[in-house]
Amino acid sequence: MNTPKPREYLPLPVAQFHILAALSAGELHGYAIMQSVEASSDGVVKIGPATLYGTLKRLVDGGLAEEVVKPDGENDDPRRRYYRLTGLGERVWAAEADRLTSLVRF
Repeated sequence: MNTPKPREYLPLPVAQFHILAALSAGELHGYAIMQSVEASSDGVVKIGPATLYGTLKRLVDGGLAEEVVKPDGENDDPRRRYYRLTGLGERVWAAEADRLTSLVRF
């Protein structure tokens, strides 16, 4: 079986890039991902629930992210679904970050 190469996924749609970037910090639930994207972009990028969950489905289906069992926490809502990057997702995110960085080098 051929292992997909990160460059085969590039360029990433903006929502996918920002969600992968948020997940690069660790496991997050949907609302935390939305907050992270908004905070990391200084409010420029806002991802609504429909875009978020549709994009997460594509990332999971593509093997870039995976749903994980929620961590134990007494204050955690049992309806929350947590996600994390896969190894491939980390490599794709890094490749896209490198690609974008090379675009702005003078």
